[in-house]
Amino acid sequence: MNYQAIGDQLPQVVKQVTQETIRGYAQAAGDFNPVHLDEKFAEKTHFGGIVAHGMLGLAYVSEMLTQAYGEDWLRTGQLQVRFRAPMYPGDTLTTFGVVERAESGENSLYLECLIGGKTQQGIETIVGGARVRCVLDH
Repeated sequence: MNYQAIGDQLPQVVKQVTQETIRGYAQAAGDFNPVHLDEKFAEKTHFGGIVAHGMLGLAYVSEMLTQAYGEDWLRTGQLQVRFRAPMYPGDTLTTFGVVERAESGENSLYLECLIGGKTQQGIETIVGGARVRCVLDH
């Protein structure tokens, strides 16, 4: 599917958030904030416990966009998001996306999508927009 028509739903990505994935992300990103790794510290914060890095959830959103638009996303993709709620170990994040606008250009199609991620309780953790320029085949 090309995901180019207004109303097209992007492919969902479903990921289990575990302490292991949080530790792995901390290693990869070099972000060792104790709110992500130290239960005793995190319990004393307004989160009440360990939370995942917001950028981990955003990586899952980017995975969805890569599945939908491949190289076009990797070359031209733009995101603007807000982090609305934390993800906790044990949460399952499901991404969502829908094409909201399509504009033709010379040999290109510019798409704007509403994107985000929700927990298994339906809580939006990330919400925003994505823009991608798709090169049209001749």
